[in-house]
Parts: sequence; C-alpha cells; structure tokens
Amino acid sequence: MKGRAVYIKTFGCQMNEHDSERMLGILGTKGFIEVDEPKKADIVIFNTCAIRHKAEQKFFSSLGRVKHLKKKNPQLKIIVAGCSAQLQGEKLLNKLPYIDYIIGPDNLHVIENIIENQVSHRIFTDENPEVANINLPVKRKDCVKAWVNIIYGCNNYCTYCVVPYTRGKERSRCVDDIIKEISLLGEQGYKEVTLLGQNVNSYKDGNTNFPLLLEKVEKIEGIKRIRFITSHPKDLSKELVDVMKDYKKICEHIHLPLQAGSNKILKLMNRKYTYEEYFEKICWLREAIPDIAITSDIIVGFPQEQDEDFEKTINALKEIRFDGIFAFKFSPRLGTAAAKLDGHISEEVKTARLIEVLKLQDEITERKNKRLEGKIQEVLVEGKDEEGFTTGRTRTNKVVKIYSDIKAGEIVNVKIAKTHRHSLEGDIIST
Repeated sequence: MKGRAVYIKTFGCQMNEHDSERMLGILGTKGFIEVDEPKKADIVIFNTCAIRHKAEQKFFSSLGRVKHLKKKNPQLKIIVAGCSAQLQGEKLLNKLPYIDYIIGPDNLHVIENIIENQVSHRIFTDENPEVANINLPVKRKDCVKAWVNIIYGCNNYCTYCVVPYTRGKERSRCVDDIIKEISLLGEQGYKEVTLLGQNVNSYKDGNTNFPLLLEKVEKIEGIKRIRFITSHPKDLSKELVDVMKDYKKICEHIHLPLQAGSNKILKLMNRKYTYEEYFEKICWLREAIPDIAITSDIIVGFPQEQDEDFEKTINALKEIRFDGIFAFKFSPRLGTAAAKLDGHISEEVKTARLIEVLKLQDEITERKNKRLEGKIQEVLVEGKDEEGFTTGRTRTNKVVKIYSDIKAGEIVNVKIAKTHRHSLEGDIIST
C-alpha cells in the first residue's frame, strides 16, 4: 500500500521513547514512513504518560487538536498508547469516541494486526506475561546511542506511582536476547547503549543478575559506553558498585532517585530505605568511583510533609551535592495509596518548596560544573544542536558544546573552556 504515513507524539520517560521507536519499527516493516505533522498521516499515535497530572494534560491538549482531522478524513486511525491508555482504557473511548484504539505498554505488537484490519475489538490493555519474550523491530531515532530494554514492569509499589498498574509486574528479558540485540547494535556502528528498566537492579535471568549482565555487555565489540537507568536505591549492591568501578565501558554516572530526605516521608512513600541507608550507598559509590556523577529525583509537597520534613530534603541536597536533579511537585494519581492519604499540601506551598529546591540545586550544579574548567573530558559526539554547534556528552553525562566540527560517533578529548548550569563548552585537544 503506497504512501502510508504515521505521526507519533511521545510523552514521558525513556521507556516511552523506546516504546515509540518499537511502534515505528513495526509500522516501518509495513511500509509506513514517519511524518512531522498529524495532518500528513494515515495513523496518529499518542504514546502517553500518567506519572503526573501535567503530562496527562499535555496529552489531552494534543489529542484535542487532531479531532478535526478525523472529521475531514474518517479513514484516519487515532491510537492512544502508553500508561494513560492502560489506566483509563474504556473511559477514554467513552469520553473521546473519535479515538480508534487503546493500546497498553504490554501490547505494542497488536499494531501490526490493527493496520491489517485483523482485530475484533478496540482496547488492548491485558497484562501480557510474554512481553519480555517478544522481540519487536525498532526504528531508532539516533545512530550513535541506543536504548535497550532489559526488564519490564515494577514490583515496588511506591505509594505515589502508577507504574506497577500501567506496566505490570517485573519480567526480565532473556539474557541471550539482550546480548544479541546489543551485539547487532555494535555491528551497526552504535557506540553507546543505555539499559532500560523501571528498576534495572532487579534484573534476573537464571543465574544472571544485573552486575553479571553488565559484565557480559562489557565484552561486546563495537560498544564503547554503557549506561543504565533507573536504579532503585534499596537494591543498589556493593557487587554493582564494584562492577561499575572495574569495567571501563560503564560510564561514571548513576541516576539514583532519593525522592525525599525525611524518613517519615520515605516510609509514607514506601521507598523501603532510610535516608541514612541511602547516604551510605552514596558513600560506597564515591569511595569506589571518586569522579562519579550522581543525579536524582525529588518530590516536594508529599502528603503530610511538614516544614521540618522539607528541611530534611534541603539538608540532604546540601550534604549529598548531586550533579543534577529532576524535581517535581507531588501529583496525586488515581488508584495510588498516596492519593488517599490525609494531609495533602496546598499548591501554593508545593510551588514555594519546588522553587527553593531548584534554586539550591542550580547553585550546587553550577559550582560542580565550574570545577571542570580547564579539565580534559572524554566526549562522545552526538551531532549538532539547534544552533549548528557540535555537541556530545562526557562519561558523566554532561552535555558539551564543541567548537570544532566533527562527525557524530567520534570519541574525542575536549578541554573545557567554559561552564554553564546545564552544559559545558570546549575544544578538542590532541591525544
């Protein structure tokens, strides 16, 4: 069928970004090309996020803007995928009947049947125990670095989070499938892989746990850098720290979500660690890997967070001195335990606390980056930015603008000449 086109808009995390790559991969095998505007498409896909209210509002806003296209072209298929699709299912169809299909994260493979008109219903949200064994084609957005799923779902049930309800229980991919996928990426010229999972530390296939998986990936030819996201603090082991220290391809960066500095709030969140336990693991990491960059997530305004609880989060930021954070106001999610708690915090207070957290972290990040002036950093070139400058990332995941013109995929040494809050600048030096 000639000229079939798909428009896809993705909301949310790296898992969603990679899910969109896989949906494009499926459609690509059927002759679809990706277009940059919904009006050019035969299929419009919204890959949704439900982690916060703001993400859902962005989705509904985007969805509303394509309603008129359906009236003009009744043959247009509108698909809602991702976590909001999983959570709301039939409610979405009842509320917005111009949606054609609802697809949860476990059922991306049904897109092939949809486009071939081989389905008898419109909602695909059943938990799929075989999702970890389904190897879908992937249309990657990048030619230098690639995401690779290693584990699906989550068993942690943090009280604020919908992920266990949208992505199901933990299911690890077969280690052989992972190695095969990454080996092919190495052959295709990819230089960096990021292993993905809601909690990569929980990975387990037979006798292969996450540290052992990293050892296997380390041996794959062609791949020069290994990253992973996300690690749950309760499962961070000394074995993993040792592997990070001993294997040269594993980058000196870890994203380790703290969420709060108060043990009372951590317990209400069901995080299963205390601040003291978390800080001890930070010490493990910095003792083993002195130059490691540590980033984190912080939630402010969780129910029952008093001034003294918030102050403990501020003190934690001062004590740990993260390289960077993602900070958010608590957003109650329907069906989660936290939404039912007493003691919800006003938006005014949440906003004020978020501003304070971000201001403090900006100061910390700027000071940490400033120390890199004059230092030499290994940078993997990723391409050009919107201004036409060559850009790449250090092993510690800091963005670098490079004064020289050099092709994507090269690994170069850059002397840092100037630092900013969220980026660095410099030029290549001879090795």
